[in-house]
Amino acid sequence: MATKKMHFSSQVSDFDRRLLRVFKTVVESGGFTAAEVELNVTRSAISASMADLEKRMGFRLCHRGRTGFSLTDAGHQVHEHTLGLLGSLDSFRRQVNAIHSSLKGELSIGITDNLITMRRMRIVHSLQRLKQQAPEVTINIRMLPPNEIEKGVLNGQFHIGMVPRLRPAPGLDHFPMYEEESGLYCGEQHPLFGIPDSELTADRVLKHDAVAPAYAQPKDIQRIYQRHKIDATVSDREGVAFLLMTGCFIGILGKQG
Repeated sequence: MATKKMHFSSQVSDFDRRLLRVFKTVVESGGFTAAEVELNVTRSAISASMADLEKRMGFRLCHRGRTGFSLTDAGHQVHEHTLGLLGSLDSFRRQVNAIHSSLKGELSIGITDNLITMRRMRIVHSLQRLKQQAPEVTINIRMLPPNEIEKGVLNGQFHIGMVPRLRPAPGLDHFPMYEEESGLYCGEQHPLFGIPDSELTADRVLKHDAVAPAYAQPKDIQRIYQRHKIDATVSDREGVAFLLMTGCFIGILGKQG
């Protein structure tokens, strides 16, 4: 009986390399559970990454379940090849960096809208230092909703992205920047504007139309929106501000400072 052979595509993408790094960490940690801490993602996210890699490879890499974690014969071979590939990439990076006395190239960044006024938002100072230390680097910034930024980092469109921390995304490393406090706002022409806080009961506030972002929100913010009558949606926080200024809506925005 003939054996069907599956071939890996000729191009190894950034996404492939991220999956291989997850696989390497899982093997070195001895399983999915132990790798959660090292990768800072959930076990389900790790499982999804491993399933994607196995689908990409065309064969099973490991056994997981009640009997514990173990590599298949193919998994052992792929792990060895992964170490060689990632080691070669690191070596190439070091060798190329040694050629230049200064950084060159492009840095593509995806940023969630309306962070510029946050005093604790450190990206401005980071970009300033980067430009001072590496004046030949070209900086490209795009303002997009969080889910589009995550996709952009995963597919290699962006080198780095800045988004609210909603959930761990498989294949991404997360680093906290700052904590943001949110508040419920209305415009100066809104009926609630100027009413003392002591008189603002929940029933009184919930009677008014609200505007909500169309992109994903943290769970605590989702619970708040579920209580309101949503009569408008927007693609970004600037859209929230525009509708609040009409005096017809209330909505949640980050507090500045």
